[in-house]
Amino acid sequence: MAMTVTHVSAATAALVWIAIEWLKFGKPSMVGAVTGAVAGLASITPASGYVGPAAAVVIGLAGGIICYFMVGLVKRRLRIDDSLDVFAVHGVGGALGIVLTAIFVDAALGGVGLAEGRSIGGQLAIQLTGIAATLLWSAVVSFAIAKVVQAVIGLRVNAEVEEQGLDLRLHGERGYNM
Repeated sequence: MAMTVTHVSAATAALVWIAIEWLKFGKPSMVGAVTGAVAGLASITPASGYVGPAAAVVIGLAGGIICYFMVGLVKRRLRIDDSLDVFAVHGVGGALGIVLTAIFVDAALGGVGLAEGRSIGGQLAIQLTGIAATLLWSAVVSFAIAKVVQAVIGLRVNAEVEEQGLDLRLHGERGYNM
């Protein structure tokens, strides 16, 4: 079942991403389709052993829509350089999947069922606590790592190196267009 729901969610999110791009730009992109599939994978991962195929469709649908708009928010509105849309797709998709697991794990909705005596609300509180702890841990450790790297080698190259391009100046590689 874990393999089935993983494929269903990824395919659903890829189709959602394709549909959004088609409506917005008149044609879909391969990068968008693949990013949508990754959004579906990130969203279903927390739930993959606990939910059924119908839930996977809903999770893939939600993951595709929410992650698509989060990519735009992070890149254009917040102007954050999120390489490969890691936060917008993996972070947000994963958090969404954690929340939706608490709902779709219920046996009445096709899941494996909640622990004896546990309600959806109680499970949701546990899931949200896990998300908060992960966010806090990630922020603290990332800040510490950034400070160590900054102290040892620095976080940025100088303006001249950046203008000429890191591939050429630091690695001796030319782009395909050169």
